[in-house]
Amino acid sequence: MINADEIAGILRSQIATVRTDVQEDETGTIMTIGDGIVRVYGLRSARQSELVEFSNGLRGIVLNLEEDNVGVVVLGPEYDLKEGDIVRRTGRIVSVPVGEALLGRVVNALGQPVDGKDPIHTTVYRTVENTAPTVAERQSVSQPLQTGIRAIDALIPIGKGQRELIIGDRGTGKTAIAIDTILNQKGRNVYCIYVAIGQKASTVAALAQRLEHEGAMAYTTIVLANANEPPALQYLAPYAGCAMAEELMYAGKDVLVVYDDLSKHARAYREVSLNLRRPPGREAFPGDVFYLHSRLLERAAKLSDAKGGGSMTALPIIETQAGDISAYIPTNVISITDGQIYLQTGLFFRGVRPAVDIGLSVSRVGSAAQIKAMKQVAGSVKLDLAQGRALEAFAKMAGDLDKATQMQLTRFEKITEMLKQPQYHPQSVEEQVVLFFAATKGFLLEIPTDRLQSWIHRFLDHLHEVAPGITESIATTKALSDETREQLEHVLTEFNRGF
Repeated sequence: MINADEIAGILRSQIATVRTDVQEDETGTIMTIGDGIVRVYGLRSARQSELVEFSNGLRGIVLNLEEDNVGVVVLGPEYDLKEGDIVRRTGRIVSVPVGEALLGRVVNALGQPVDGKDPIHTTVYRTVENTAPTVAERQSVSQPLQTGIRAIDALIPIGKGQRELIIGDRGTGKTAIAIDTILNQKGRNVYCIYVAIGQKASTVAALAQRLEHEGAMAYTTIVLANANEPPALQYLAPYAGCAMAEELMYAGKDVLVVYDDLSKHARAYREVSLNLRRPPGREAFPGDVFYLHSRLLERAAKLSDAKGGGSMTALPIIETQAGDISAYIPTNVISITDGQIYLQTGLFFRGVRPAVDIGLSVSRVGSAAQIKAMKQVAGSVKLDLAQGRALEAFAKMAGDLDKATQMQLTRFEKITEMLKQPQYHPQSVEEQVVLFFAATKGFLLEIPTDRLQSWIHRFLDHLHEVAPGITESIATTKALSDETREQLEHVLTEFNRGF
């Protein structure tokens, strides 16, 4: 017969072997599986956005904390999972590797390399969701981020730390603008993060190859969540890219982040949300879809000097349906950003590329993000284009036009032609200043419109050959002095005489 002392001894030994580190490896059991969502019984100490691990090594993110179960989205194919499987906490909020080791690489939404190259060696991790800098930690946007695109740098300038939306229908050149902007950062000490959401892997591979060919991958990281990956990874990708950019920004560096595109991001989140049985709202999007994008884009900033002075510039892309910028997701993102570059299908098919609609495009930072020389020459161009567009519509209905109206229409035609620019050919701001000077001073009026693109190439070659000091002076002083103006007028006059 066992006496009381023996029973007490057995109980003490059992209590001594009970693990008390429940928070680290608390487990749960899969109740149901379906559509990338797993319901788990247990995991009582799990936290929102915590990584959990399934028995087959697959991982998931805790997104719903309910009374009797936890909703987990699976980061991968769910077909290996079954009811009754064990799920363990990792104790780690979703985080990704960050730092300069990721430059030149293509990674997935978890920061793992998918380009077939060596593993990424970094010990620095950053949580994907972080608080945006406060007003006191920011300074006003005042430094230009040159895109190399004439229509944007002159008329809708972007500053370091700005959030400028690129919006338009499918196939109007939204990605082309973002890629040209990345190419133009070569030698400017700006790091780039390109986030591809819901795109074909082949498209992104071709893009990576192009960036490699142009020497831009050296300062660029591509974060890829392609179309056949689970919605959870597509939902996570922009936050991962933002975390990578944040690490560089807080290290005092300038970063450009492209989110291509947030329409697919919103749809991926809608799918995740509805599968988690959250209530649908307008267009079946969940009620927090505005917060989905605002907490991402608000992290773009120009930090104060006390915080290192780094910057993160965001170029989110939104795809519209039949030009409807008043739809739910476009209006949400327009209200979060500091302006938009609107690309119009009609202009694109008329051969105006980039197809930027100057009337509907705006930068709320404006000329604060321009060098003085550009302000001097491009100040009146937007007005000329607006008046020219109105006159063009009127001229179609009117008969004879007076000489002043004809001159204004000719001016509009020449400026419109000058704003056309081939893809993968970003241009330095000094060359842009020279061209806008020629346009506003009437030097293009004599040039036949169909030969204007040829004139641009030949004139710039001629300028660099006979008077390289002009562009060097603009690059150094950021202004157009009276002496430089005189030299430029002389060069333009002589070139036009022989063209």
